[in-house]
Amino acid sequence: MGRSTERLAALSVDLDEIDCYAAIHGISFDGAHPIYDLAVPRFRAFFAALGIPATFFAIGRDLERQENRDKIRELSGDGHEIANHSYDHFYDLTRRGRMEARDEVVRGGEMIEAACGKPPVGFRAPGYTINEMVFTVLEELGYQYDSSVFPCPAYFSAKTAAIGWIRARGRRSHSVIDDPRVLRAPADPYRRGAPYWTKGDGILELPIGVTRTLTGRLPYIGTSVALSGAAGADMLTRAMAGRPLVNLELHGIDLADAKQDGLTALAPHQPDLRKTFREKEAALKSAVSRLKKLGYQFVTLSDAADAFR
Repeated sequence: MGRSTERLAALSVDLDEIDCYAAIHGISFDGAHPIYDLAVPRFRAFFAALGIPATFFAIGRDLERQENRDKIRELSGDGHEIANHSYDHFYDLTRRGRMEARDEVVRGGEMIEAACGKPPVGFRAPGYTINEMVFTVLEELGYQYDSSVFPCPAYFSAKTAAIGWIRARGRRSHSVIDDPRVLRAPADPYRRGAPYWTKGDGILELPIGVTRTLTGRLPYIGTSVALSGAAGADMLTRAMAGRPLVNLELHGIDLADAKQDGLTALAPHQPDLRKTFREKEAALKSAVSRLKKLGYQFVTLSDAADAFR
């Protein structure tokens, strides 16, 4: 029997290593592993202290490293869900061929199953960019849910401007622009139709969090919550009240620290790193506290999928 769909909250963490951010900004990176080595233990302690389960989206290629596999296995043992974030994290996954896209999903899933002993049931596309082709692959492979659609005008505009700014400075961003019609998509869980931003009878979509329509569908993600500070995070969370599922999507970098983690060279390009991890942690705690006061029950995304399916 599924859970009640009233007032569910799910926190998820995309485990994009720093080379993913370097690819966005068109800069080089030395190949260290601060997300897995430093941020993942912080997230593990953060969720343990709050007593809530989370969903971690792992990139398959990162699990070639034994230390990363060990950390994923530990997270799974704690009761957290490990979901698929593709094998190579190609930002242009939707522009590649169907067989390559299928291979990205299959290989990513295989790496997670090898590390945790069970296959993933959920998927999130790199850069939130998805299309009918990828959805069809997920359905053929039997995935229970996707969580990639981000119907957020502010994020779409900021991403477009950032890619143009990087290009104007002679660098090449690997990030790509989604179909703007994604902004029409429902902001609450729905079965995807064709086109995917409409309702239908396909795989269950759990959209990335945005505030209520009357507030302009502002982004409710780790970056906006962390950069808002504790008081701002509380206000953003209040603007989510009433959604049947609050899907707060975070990244490993949301608990990274520029000075402590050797990331000062990336800080001018990445606003997440302009606050210490303690400041960001306090903002995230504020959001969680408000959600609890609003009566939300914390679940993994797979549990949410069970409820809404």
